[in-house]
Amino acid sequence: MTAAAPPVGDPPPADVAAPADVAARGPRPRRGVAGWIVIGVVLLLVGGVGAALAGLSQWVARDALDPESAGPAGTGALVEVLREHGVEVTVARDRSSAQKALLAADATLVMPDTPALSDGGVENLAAAAEDVVLIDPRSRTLRLLLPGSRPAGYGSGDVVEPGCDLADAQRAGAILPGAVASTTGDAIACYPSGDGYGLLVHDDGSQRISAVDGRTLFANESLAENGNAALAINLMGRHPQLVWYMPGIGDTDLATKDPSLGELTPPWVSPVIVLLLFSAVGAAIWRGRRFGPLVPERLPVTVRVSETTEGRARLYARSRDAVHAADQLRLSALARLSRLLGLGPAASATEIADAAADRLGWDRRAVRGILIEELPRDDAQLVALRDRLSHLEGAVRQAVRPERNAP
Repeated sequence: MTAAAPPVGDPPPADVAAPADVAARGPRPRRGVAGWIVIGVVLLLVGGVGAALAGLSQWVARDALDPESAGPAGTGALVEVLREHGVEVTVARDRSSAQKALLAADATLVMPDTPALSDGGVENLAAAAEDVVLIDPRSRTLRLLLPGSRPAGYGSGDVVEPGCDLADAQRAGAILPGAVASTTGDAIACYPSGDGYGLLVHDDGSQRISAVDGRTLFANESLAENGNAALAINLMGRHPQLVWYMPGIGDTDLATKDPSLGELTPPWVSPVIVLLLFSAVGAAIWRGRRFGPLVPERLPVTVRVSETTEGRARLYARSRDAVHAADQLRLSALARLSRLLGLGPAASATEIADAAADRLGWDRRAVRGILIEELPRDDAQLVALRDRLSHLEGAVRQAVRPERNAP
């Protein structure tokens, strides 16, 4: 059965185009191009924000022990203190610059962990310095530069005195060690804590090598605690020149033998991938263009509302669904009663039944049974329910508007 078409109203004004005319003219290309431009700009902005966040995360990762960083994990404060004590600090971000600065004058080399350098690269860089201070000692650097030494976990968490005869440690005083190391060699071990020592120093007369946890002691957030600053100055300020080596990501002398993905693929693969990407974008623009507004379809047959209602009633009668038919009768009666009683459209069926019962002075359970609870099982009970609904509605109308219903 076809639904009723919307009634035909007044003709549109002369300056308003009919839907058929709009469809005949087709989509507006300027609006479609502007939409794609906006989408492209949004994608560029999202990509830029993502790249900025990625760069920020990389910067945060590089911030630890960075001599030019003022963050909590950086060591910018220590560099300024060394310069105030007459030490010229050179920050080297690659191995060649650090080696040139070390060969130019007698200098101290401050070196964090260097996983990108080979064993020979670490030894050659350390050999060019008069003093070497390992501020992030790991097992490899301890094995290469302080034979017989190895990491021993972390300290006990208590402030400890030097416990050794090293003058630099005696002048600095007590500290709170972080990572500690143990040694079986001839290195001087200071600040005993836990299973190791907070400072190892080996001096053979021509070169002095020290190992200390700079992340815990020399960072900006902890430099002013205990004797941290004094210990740093005593270890790093023995020469007027200091080279702080802070290796970058690409600073390596390790040669990899594994071929990259670009080396494994033929040379024509990359251009084909780019061509496919451009083809996909072009296809998306071509197929994703705007087709214009929807055009209402003129239905071939107009059906009266009464016929539709009668058809639905016949369907209910054929299916013998008395409960469904009763629900429809009750819904209509509840809507009319709500208007008669002055209740809003949000009033529930229970509220309408109680209001009707109060208005008539009837029993609430009886009114609820008529409007809500009673379920007819056959056509006879459905007809009886219809009569009671009609009687209830008439009584409420008479009680609300007696002057209109008077004879």
